[in-house]
Amino acid sequence: MILIPTFTNWLNKQNKLVFNLYAILAAFLTYSCMYAFRKPFSVATFDNMIFFGVHYKIWLITAQVLGYTISKFLGIKVISEMKARYRALAIIAIILVAHLALLGFACTPAPYNIVFLFINGLPLGLVWGLVLSYLEGRSTTEILSAGLSVSFIFASGFIKSVGKFLILNFNISEFWMPFYTGLIFMIPLILAVFFLNQIPEPTLEDKKQRTERKPMTTKDRKNFIREYAFIITGFIMTYVALTILRDIRDNYAAELWIELGLGNTPELFTLTEIPVGVGVLLIMGLCALIKDNIKALHTSILLILVGFAIVLAGTFSLQHNIISGTAWMILVGFGLYLGYIAYHTMVFERLIATFKIAGNIGFIFYLADSFGYLGSIGSFLMKNFLSPDLSWLNFYKQLSYTISITGIFCVLIAYYFSHNKYQKKYNQKAEKSENPELELITHI
Repeated sequence: MILIPTFTNWLNKQNKLVFNLYAILAAFLTYSCMYAFRKPFSVATFDNMIFFGVHYKIWLITAQVLGYTISKFLGIKVISEMKARYRALAIIAIILVAHLALLGFACTPAPYNIVFLFINGLPLGLVWGLVLSYLEGRSTTEILSAGLSVSFIFASGFIKSVGKFLILNFNISEFWMPFYTGLIFMIPLILAVFFLNQIPEPTLEDKKQRTERKPMTTKDRKNFIREYAFIITGFIMTYVALTILRDIRDNYAAELWIELGLGNTPELFTLTEIPVGVGVLLIMGLCALIKDNIKALHTSILLILVGFAIVLAGTFSLQHNIISGTAWMILVGFGLYLGYIAYHTMVFERLIATFKIAGNIGFIFYLADSFGYLGSIGSFLMKNFLSPDLSWLNFYKQLSYTISITGIFCVLIAYYFSHNKYQKKYNQKAEKSENPELELITHI
């Protein structure tokens, strides 16, 4: 018990570089280890397993994502109200429940084990908000959250490589592989959470630059939605588009690689994600240098637009044999993650800071995430029932065009309303400063 506050005090005295590196590493390792309990099953293909006219893997992914989606809706309240002292314990408890669900999945015959993937996903959706709560509201939040966000680029590929390695080299079945993968990462996860929990609260300077982050009541959440409804709607619709693209690429990477002719190369799951992660991390890190909050918010919107453009250009190039399948996977990954991670690092962080909103990222982010995963479930079912004969590769190509164009339109809506609201707020402040009598009347 003595070591914990002593270690926290030591960290609080370090310079910003040491603090940032420590916080990034602790958050990165925590969330990367979480992926070992969520994503390993997606590397399995479960060939020729169909129940009630639906492929078994679609049942599994839909069940897990449904649990994950419900978790996101619960997180709107749970994460926004979570007190700091319960965060570490909550992460460990969540992982234990998810791992026990993977044991149930392995021990129960198909298709009855589908329910355990639902149980597995049900608590895991809360982990992101818990980890991010250690990082938000700081002058370097973009850098910290960019480091955290890279974990779900790198970790997703790395965990798939581990899972595929266990299947190919140890003859572990596709049903037991997820449990054993989680077992490998259990001790690293507990250690990572311990180090994460040593991160001190934001300083007074942090609160001055980014506003103090507080738990939100039901009334606070309702007032926020009423005040920023049009802005939030545009951002959420864009986020749904990005989540759909990301989830299909992530959950069906094995199928995409097989159709691209590279299905027996497990290291590709990791190797293709490294340039994506490094590139996005560098860009988001540079964005932290933008001190002006409204400029940073507009920059994040620009990055989202560029990301969609890269997805469109990459898919067009693959269809016309201009680039290889590997180059396409990297380009599409870079484009969609450029926008996806902009949300995790900048959009909501700078939205709160720009308009001085009394609250936290957790509420807005979980609101967006819940609808994002609903969109993912819809895309899986659409593929199965409306395009059953279309390969995952061709389905993803077609979806890339539709989703990217829709996303561009939605983010422009968010820009329009956020820009107008900021201009209105700025003009009101200018009028008050020029007319002290008006400001006095307003206060009265």
